[in-house]
Amino acid sequence: MPEEKKDKQDRMIELLEEMLKWMKVTSTPQVKKSLLDILPSDREKIAYHFSDGGRGSQEVAKFADVNYTTVTIWWKKWARAGIAEMVSVKGGQRAKHSFSLEDFGIEVPEPRKIKPEKREGESPREEAAKQMASEASATKGSVTGSEKKEEHT
Repeated sequence: MPEEKKDKQDRMIELLEEMLKWMKVTSTPQVKKSLLDILPSDREKIAYHFSDGGRGSQEVAKFADVNYTTVTIWWKKWARAGIAEMVSVKGGQRAKHSFSLEDFGIEVPEPRKIKPEKREGESPREEAAKQMASEASATKGSVTGSEKKEEHT
């Protein structure tokens, strides 16, 4: 009887493995579409990729160039959608992605190569300050016409 029981268990494992194979093949297009729908921006893809359960919202936010509160909002949205799970850690919760984007042929942009755009959750004042700093650094090296006259005299 123990031999017969082992044969049944082996057969059940074979069937489960076969079912899993077919489930993966048939569900991949739907999962990919869901991921693309839920993660429409490069910043969201980056944040999702780096949300591995080991990183906090502030660290993930730096990779994605967004505010850490935006990351926590995304984490809750992803958990509700079923593409991430919340992990309890000392001091709170973190998210762990359920899928690897690369497994579905979705490219994860490199954090430093994303186009500068308005950061999620950034206030108009922060945006204006960032713009002014950018303009100041761009003109820092240039010399105006009146400054050139003073240099030559």
